[in-house]
Amino acid sequence: MGIIVKPLVTEKANIVTEKKATRFGFVVLKTASKDEIKKAVEELYNVNVVKVNTLISPAKRKSRYTKAGLVKGSNPSFKKAFVTLAEGQSIDFYSNI
Repeated sequence: MGIIVKPLVTEKANIVTEKKATRFGFVVLKTASKDEIKKAVEELYNVNVVKVNTLISPAKRKSRYTKAGLVKGSNPSFKKAFVTLAEGQSIDFYSNI
């Protein structure tokens, strides 16, 4: 699988890429460093990475009511990486559909 788990294609991530056309988001392993993320994106998409910003999204608690009563749980936390590419380069996530 590697360091990159999946591309981040959400409404918030699309807002970021609309403002800056050379910035893309990825969900990565929690243990990955910025240098490892940079190398993985460059190898996978054949682009030049200028900058990498990371953040860890915290777990969210959820609860729902069922016949058995109140069920509590949580979504796991994960790490996001926003990658800025060199000017004039881009990544097409939808080319393999």
